[in-house]
Amino acid sequence: MVSRERAIEDLAGARFDVVVIGGGITGAGVALDAASRGYSVALVEKADFASGTSSRSSKLVHGGLRYLQKFDLGLVREALLERQLMVKLAPHLVKPLPLVVAAFNGARPDLLTGIGLNMYDVMATPRRRARRSSRRLARPLEEEPDHDWSPARHRMISGEEVTELLPALGARHPSGGYLFYDCQTDDARLVLTVLAEAERFGAICVNRLEVVELAREIGHGAGVKLRDARSASEFVIGADNVINATGVWADRIRPEELHAEAEAPTITPSRGTHITIAADELPLRAGAIVPAGEGRSVFALPWLGRALIGTTDSNYGGDIDHVRPSAQEIEYLLAATNTFFGTNLDAGALTGAFAGVRPLISSGDSRKSVDISRKAELYETSSGLITITGGKLTTWRRMAKLAVDRVVEREGRNAPCRTHEIPLGQPVEPSQLPRVEGVPEDSYAALADRYGHHAERVLQTAAERGELAQPIVAGLPDLLAEAPYAARYEQAGTVGDVLLRRTRLGLLAGRELGENGGAAPARVARALAPELEWDDERVERELERFREEARAEGIAAQEHEHV
Repeated sequence: MVSRERAIEDLAGARFDVVVIGGGITGAGVALDAASRGYSVALVEKADFASGTSSRSSKLVHGGLRYLQKFDLGLVREALLERQLMVKLAPHLVKPLPLVVAAFNGARPDLLTGIGLNMYDVMATPRRRARRSSRRLARPLEEEPDHDWSPARHRMISGEEVTELLPALGARHPSGGYLFYDCQTDDARLVLTVLAEAERFGAICVNRLEVVELAREIGHGAGVKLRDARSASEFVIGADNVINATGVWADRIRPEELHAEAEAPTITPSRGTHITIAADELPLRAGAIVPAGEGRSVFALPWLGRALIGTTDSNYGGDIDHVRPSAQEIEYLLAATNTFFGTNLDAGALTGAFAGVRPLISSGDSRKSVDISRKAELYETSSGLITITGGKLTTWRRMAKLAVDRVVEREGRNAPCRTHEIPLGQPVEPSQLPRVEGVPEDSYAALADRYGHHAERVLQTAAERGELAQPIVAGLPDLLAEAPYAARYEQAGTVGDVLLRRTRLGLLAGRELGENGGAAPARVARALAPELEWDDERVERELERFREEARAEGIAAQEHEHV
């Protein structure tokens, strides 16, 4: 991506066909979709890219087995086909993940689960002659993905195979189980990759620019007034169309207008908490469906060298800008984990914790106030503002298409969607990356997965100074070189940007980041200093800013909310 300074220069005084508000996965997708159809596009984000829901998911690209229980077959079908497409378009970022449903005490795996997995398999298979559905997010025939990747059908496996895939279950001696496949990603890196592709098609993307006002002139194409969070300056850019893709924050844009229109749905935030545990404490080679009581379940997943446990799903009425895991939700996840795996883990075993809020949707009409869960919702209010919200990580591309189709429809253009055929980044084999003295061998695979061919630039940065080739946290593959790289090429401007979103150390090693007097964040701050022109005093201020952010979001699982 271009530098933030240059991007702001390109924005100032300009006019765009489309201005996108929100730099999460949906906004990034809208920017890519619109730019690839030939529109001039600006995307602005009030905080950092992916700083909200889009960096705090369960990291799964999946159909959602639990939606089968609700007979929401359309949503599952759509998500499964998007899953297949994402593996094709971003194979370094979206990878197949085996998952296990285990059985114990000589019992056969649950029959109803097997029936559900059969349906899952069938719906994951592209149809040669797809019918157009009346559903809003129906996939037209020309976008049915081909067979570049398709998961193996689910199958029953022996207890020995279950233990091989889930070593943490060894003490419970499982008697068998089901094996099936979904996919996994690094959500924040997916956002950054989509933004980079949008920029390649001409979009201008800038973080820390807040929309403080929509222009109120006649028509739907006036513009937006922006405030720069760094300089506090304000300026206006013109816009023929404005798309609000801010997710759970969507009703902060012109709330008086949204709330006055009965057809506009209500956004109901739902908090999802996750915890991470060291792999030697909970060794996993596959994901597990973990019963959590009262008919609910959570995932236990291997992710970036840790075990990731989540998610919870509870109504949330607190601060949505900084969401902390609650003590009750952490205890809930630990209890489910200990019961299932036969372990005795407590909060001291956590390497990190994080929480986010999902934009669940209900109708604005009190007579229709039915939660429609993870479905996407698009609506256009009287000023012409288009809002797209709801949905989930897996269906981001379809949500973006829905929003841009509305712009195309009202302008009468012939501009079909192209995002089903646009690669997201360029994969690279770790063995093809140049070796740099001091870089640990396991870092090459991690860099290839995170950056694709841009990993070469990270390694060039690592070669500039010996310390940049070293890991940020001992034992984990993230390099200090990723800090200056993020500042140069990904608009990172804080220690938190690097540790929470450009790398994922804030989620994976929140506790370790606070050890030794915060030595690791201090090294990141010093690595950023030459790029961002920080003096020693500014470095200290930025470190305190990161400590405040870490406390506000409870990433070390030491200061969580008691709810």
